[in-house]
Amino acid sequence: MATPEDLHEWISFEHPDEERTYMFDVSYMLSNWMCIYGQGCLGIGEEAAPELMRGCCSFGAHFIDGADVDTVKKSSKRLTAKQWQFKEKARKKGWSMVEKDGSIKTKIVDRACIFLNRPGFEGGVGCALHIAALEAGERPMDWKPDVCWQLPVRSQDTIEEDGHVVTFVREWKRRDWGDAGHDFHWWCTEDKRAFVGDKPVYKYLEDEITEMVGQKVYKLLVKELELRNKTAVGHPVVITKRPTK
Repeated sequence: MATPEDLHEWISFEHPDEERTYMFDVSYMLSNWMCIYGQGCLGIGEEAAPELMRGCCSFGAHFIDGADVDTVKKSSKRLTAKQWQFKEKARKKGWSMVEKDGSIKTKIVDRACIFLNRPGFEGGVGCALHIAALEAGERPMDWKPDVCWQLPVRSQDTIEEDGHVVTFVREWKRRDWGDAGHDFHWWCTEDKRAFVGDKPVYKYLEDEITEMVGQKVYKLLVKELELRNKTAVGHPVVITKRPTK
């Protein structure tokens, strides 16, 4: 019989202090995925465009809640014109917009997020919030919209009939972008060129995963993963996931 496509292995355990069950995608956590922005990332447009250096910033960032918006309000005020290519544009017309459904997102300038510095900008190409955070000696995840630092890890809650919460922590897939995701020319967790890191995801993204699940749960996860073999079904640690499409 043929091996099912996109095969993953999972582990689950209960939260030590809450009525919650965690389900972790072991295959992804043990893989050697890494962000290859500026190192071969093709972007998520309808055509491959590595030269544009847009990464996954083409559509702007949708905010999760008011606290998420407040984070960027505070960090954006710390950006200088040398760090942010579109600072003046944002000063005049703002950097956020309200969608028809009432959700708030970052504005789009020239087909990408207003916080994205473009190739040739003296302050550096890439997310202005990310660049400024590093220059300040702080974590970029404390400056950026939640969705930006979480990608490509997704934490998703489901509530059972009795109210018990099951939290899935897994790789972010095309479908998580909605209908638009199916139009992407490329998505990084589907391509072997992004599986080139020198450490497994659960270590590479330790801060991000810990922020999502808390220190206690992260330590339990590490304990379970380090008891396992160095390979997992679907996403190996050293060998890439599958051939490039």
